Amino acid sequence: MKRPVLVLSAIAVAGGISGILVAEGAGPEPDRAEGTAIVEVAEPDTLTDEARAGRAAFDAVCAACHGTSGAGRFGFGPPLVHRLYEPSHHGDAAFVAAAARGVRAHHWPFGNMPPQPQVSVGEMTAIIAYIRAMQRANGID
Repeated sequence: MKRPVLVLSAIAVAGGISGILVAEGAGPEPDRAEGTAIVEVAEPDTLTDEARAGRAAFDAVCAACHGTSGAGRFGFGPPLVHRLYEPSHHGDAAFVAAAARGVRAHHWPFGNMPPQPQVSVGEMTAIIAYIRAMQRANGID
C-alpha cells in the first residue's frame, strides 16, 4: 500500500518541478517556435564604450545561439540575461572558461556549447561587460 503512494508522490513532485522550471524559463515550452526569444530583454539606456564593443562582438559570435541582447533562442541556446547567469552563480571567469573550453549542458536542454577559440580575451572581457550591463538593466545583479 505504501509503494503506490510513494510513486504518486514522486510523480507529483517531478511534475511540480518541471512546471517551475518552465515557468522560470529554465526549459523551452513546447508551443514556442524554434529560434524565437526565450525571455524578454529590456535594453539599458546607455552602455559604456567597453560594453558597446562587447555588444558588437556578442552579435558577431554569440547571438546566433544566445539570441539578440542575450535573450536566448528556443532550439539553439539559453538566455544569458537570466538569473541563472547572475554574477553570484556564474562569475566572469565562468564565461571566459565557457568560450575557451566549451560547456557541457547542465541548466538547459540545448546540448553542449562548443569552444569559441576565435574569441580573444579582450573580446570576451567586452562581451562580459555587455552581458552584465544587460543583466543589470533587467534587474539581475
